[in-house]
Amino acid sequence: MSDTPTQIQLRYKQMLMSLTPSERLRMVSKMYDSGRKLVISGIQNGRQQLNSAQLRGQLFLRMYGNDFTAADRKRIINKIPDMQLDVDT
Repeated sequence: MSDTPTQIQLRYKQMLMSLTPSERLRMVSKMYDSGRKLVISGIQNGRQQLNSAQLRGQLFLRMYGNDFTAADRKRIINKIPDMQLDVDT
């Protein structure tokens, strides 16, 4: 479902396609970084201070947790160095 008029969609696509591939990559990278900062802020909001390993674990769960089964999530977290779940999870 889209409430954006077709003319506006086409104009937006033309604007994006007028960028070089490296400009588009830079733009996407900045959007990812901004989104990641927002997710981290949401994780830390109203919680006890998490260490970096716990923050990495929570970030993984928030961004990719629904893509894996519970067993797979646990296996991945145990395999990646410096990543753990905090006690609240």
